Amino acid sequence: MLNHEFIDLLKVIIRQPSVVGAEHSFFRVLQRELEERGAKVTWYEGLLVAQGSDPFSTMFSAHIDRHGLICTGPNEFQYAAFVSANRTDLLNNSVSEELMSKVTERFQSERVYAYEPWSGVYRGNGVIERAYVCEFRNNLIFEINGLADVVAGTPIAFKDKLRLHQGRLAGQLDNVLTAAALVHLFSLGFKGTAFFTAQEEAGKSWRYLLEWFRRFGGSTNRLFVVDTSPFPDIESANQQLLVLREKDANAAFNPESTALIETLCRENGFSFLYKDKYVEAENELLIRAGEKPRSLGSTEMGRVIAASNGLVDGTTIQIPTTGYHTMEESASVESVAAFISILGMLSDI
Repeated sequence: MLNHEFIDLLKVIIRQPSVVGAEHSFFRVLQRELEERGAKVTWYEGLLVAQGSDPFSTMFSAHIDRHGLICTGPNEFQYAAFVSANRTDLLNNSVSEELMSKVTERFQSERVYAYEPWSGVYRGNGVIERAYVCEFRNNLIFEINGLADVVAGTPIAFKDKLRLHQGRLAGQLDNVLTAAALVHLFSLGFKGTAFFTAQEEAGKSWRYLLEWFRRFGGSTNRLFVVDTSPFPDIESANQQLLVLREKDANAAFNPESTALIETLCRENGFSFLYKDKYVEAENELLIRAGEKPRSLGSTEMGRVIAASNGLVDGTTIQIPTTGYHTMEESASVESVAAFISILGMLSDI
């Protein structure tokens, strides 16, 4: 079962906005919660670092940005991850039509609200009436009823709260779920370092992490990046409690760290799956059917390893979820409990 304090914490912070590219106000919320639990908290550009009494003993990283919109003109709103990633060049076709079409269907009739990016002050609410791809700007345009007076640069978050139903936690979980777990670790006596990164959904968070390690990293920079991992339905998500990886599209992960997680899972009876092997097996079927294979995916861990020239190494631990990047993303309570248990074992708590 999950600790009541963890559930209470998740309920509080899932209500706080953290749109990709406008995460400052969420960092403020995390700072308060972390310092109340005895952590030493330091801010850097795109990065909040929380440390215990033995910072290099164990190191975890979770991204804290979530999907939302950004006001780009009078009564005009675009998908924040695309804007933050600078994917708005009129002549740049870097955002696939397939991805954009999926997003247009994902948030129809969702309730949203505007907020000040630094303070988090509420600036009004509305409802998404329509989303479409603008052929001239190659980006998603959202029409919102109720936010006509919002000025350009204002982030728009999706209205959300935690729900618990039939043994599953539900809401916009990616990635507030694992971020809450790292905060909760300090309540349990965590002595290591927890990194909270911005702009992961725009592909930028790894730069902030690497910058920290280049300035402050020690001789052993073993990092565990935590996140959620999408599955098409509850049945497939429930086939395993945890998701591991040996690699992603960018790099191979540290084999000793990955083997350690696998050993802990086996010793404690936690079922697990290797996502890269899962995707490769699916790709074999797709190729036989004459279809295009899927990417192994690009993770924060893989990007850091690939760019660090050996300075940073590690692996990833993920919670299987359904309803990826929607307000209905869900994870089983059993998976989350197993995840927190593994973090505790790695931290000698």
